[in-house]
Amino acid sequence: MYAELRDTATELAGVLWREHTVYRERGGGVVIRGEHVGRWISLAPTGGKDQARLRAGRLLDGGTTAPARSEIVVDLTVGTSELAAVCRRLLADVAAAETEQVAAVGAGRGAARAPRPSRPDRPARARRNRPSRHTGVGSWVVLICVVGVVGLWAYSVFGGYGY
Repeated sequence: MYAELRDTATELAGVLWREHTVYRERGGGVVIRGEHVGRWISLAPTGGKDQARLRAGRLLDGGTTAPARSEIVVDLTVGTSELAAVCRRLLADVAAAETEQVAAVGAGRGAARAPRPSRPDRPARARRNRPSRHTGVGSWVVLICVVGVVGLWAYSVFGGYGY
């Protein structure tokens, strides 16, 4: 089944995108990545004869794959052009879902303002205005209490014998 999926995926990738990468998934399926369009398509076996589960999603920053946005079971006996049409429909659904998500986020902030870019150069949390990292007052209090308890124990054990 893998060889059939791989052949189908290679043909499909050539029809859909000029630049693509085809590789095997852990589950026995085949993934087609279109880096230049930021999308991926997966063909996975379903257990049925001549059928495959077709999923589509987008690529995140850094090249990781986002979870599938669209999914459908297709018959592999149809031609490559019909499979390409189904893939284009799924990719259009992915693009529409992404556009809706961006529009929903934009509507919450005001449509005229673009989202703020992330600032990776800013530290995760603010530093305190302490000049150096010395033992704090609370730590000294706990240390003195522990020494006092150990001293009382030593006095109660050894204090009555006149040592």
